[in-house]
This record gives sequence, C-alpha cells and structure tokens, in this order.
Amino acid sequence: MRLVIARCSVDYTGRLTAHLPLATRLLVHKGDGSLLVHSDGGSYKPLNWMSPPCRLDVEAPDAASADAGVLEHWRVTHAKSGDALLVRIYEVLHDSSHELGIDPGLQKDGVEADLQRLLAEQVDVIGQGLTLVRREFPTAIGPVDLLLRDEAGGGTIAVEVKRRGDIDGVEQLTRYLELLGRDPHLAPVTGVFAAQEIKPQAKVLAADRGIRCVTLDYEGMKGIESGAPRLF
Repeated sequence: MRLVIARCSVDYTGRLTAHLPLATRLLVHKGDGSLLVHSDGGSYKPLNWMSPPCRLDVEAPDAASADAGVLEHWRVTHAKSGDALLVRIYEVLHDSSHELGIDPGLQKDGVEADLQRLLAEQVDVIGQGLTLVRREFPTAIGPVDLLLRDEAGGGTIAVEVKRRGDIDGVEQLTRYLELLGRDPHLAPVTGVFAAQEIKPQAKVLAADRGIRCVTLDYEGMKGIESGAPRLF
C-alpha cells in the first residue's frame, strides 16, 4: 500500500464529471489497484475513488500543467467502464509504501449466531425448567432459532433471536407460531422474542400477539459482568 500526502487537484470523468480543486489530501493506492482520495474530514469515506479492476499510470505533465506548477499526472483508468481519475500532483509532502500482508478479515462478535449459541447453552435465561429441543428447528417457511420444551408446564417454546429486535422480527415469529401450533406433538406453542435491544413498537406488537420479550445481556451471557440490569 502506498500512502501519499500531496497538494493536488482531482478530476473524475465517466458517467458524470466531478472536480476537486487544489488542496492537501491523502492519496491511498492499494495493492488491488484501487485509488482513494481522502481529506482530513468526512470520517472513513473518500472524496473520490476508483475501484478495481483499474490501472494507475504516472505521466509527465503537459506544458499547461507544468506552467501551473504540476509535477506529475496520475491517471487511473477503470478496465471495464473506462471511467478515469486524473490527479494533478503539485507538491508531495509524504510518500511511503508498506507491505501489509494477507488480512484475515473482520471477525465479528455478538452477531445473531453467537447470541443463538449462547442462549442454547443457557436456556434458563428464558425461564426455569426448560430444555433445548433443537437449534434451527426446521419448518416449511424457515428454521426457528431455538425450540425449547417446557417440562413443567408442557408444550414448547419457539424463540426468535435478534441483535436488534423490531416489528419484522415479531411478525416472523408470529408466522412460526401459527405453523408450529398445528403440530399436535408440539402444541401448545408459545413464543419468546429475544434480543439485545428491542424497539418499543416491537414490544407493543409482541404483547398484542401474546409473545414474551426477553432482553439479552450478551456480555453477561459470555461470563463478563456488563453492569447492565438483568430482566430475568
């Protein structure tokens, strides 16, 4: 990866045209060929960029550019669309290249699969006297995240697990409950909507459908005291 801080102007031509006037910017040329033009604001989003497949050619400035103080032209051309970036370099303040190696990729913690796994191991979070029948219990319209057996009260409990619970999740669980309730081996079937955060509208709809809501303390379930109050 090459990092260049330079006083430059940038012109984009393609499906539209765009111009960045002369200013100091960060130019990031990645190993995949892409070029990103960053300012000191705007968070992670570049002002302009060219995605691969593309190629960068460094050219000597023409007479007009040279007279204006341009040191070199960076011409980045997309291989398929023909879109192009022309970066006019007026002054280079920093230029360095770094070998980053192979990136293992983003490893997410706290996704729905993690919540589902932890909840399957700790079904007492839902209630006492429950046992796990199966994760991803199959139905004709898709798998139910968790199916639990209520040993004391009889019947089964279908659990839908979300990171952030909204109305769509409640509707999804409602459809599962309607289908599962037709099976005499499972009936009566009740529902639990479990999430780290449940929107107020979802709670209202769940209560109207007879579905119980449980807010999950993910850090606590991992064995880390989060300081968040427990609702169970």
